[in-house]
Amino acid sequence: MYKIIIENLYSHEIISSESGCKVIELIHENYIDWMHACGKKGKCTSCKMIVKEGMDNLAPMTDREIFFRERGRLNETERLTCQAKLEKGEIVIRVADVNKFPHMDYSE
Repeated sequence: MYKIIIENLYSHEIISSESGCKVIELIHENYIDWMHACGKKGKCTSCKMIVKEGMDNLAPMTDREIFFRERGRLNETERLTCQAKLEKGEIVIRVADVNKFPHMDYSE
């Protein structure tokens, strides 16, 4: 089993039996709004997540993520949900403040 816990959405848990799924797909399949301004193509950083735990449970960074990290748009604890694939176990993530939707209720 694979699990995503979104810490600042009241520790909402997403559980999946599928390996290698992009994080944003698992989030959207569970009817949670998550920013993605470029249509999930890795051309912006609006879908970034802050990874609090489980970074090593994600597939290695993609070329697009490396591109943004080299330009200072992703730090060491951030990944793009449209690029990062959950390969094993569990991750604990947060929605970045800059990417929060005004219509959603976030916890802290």
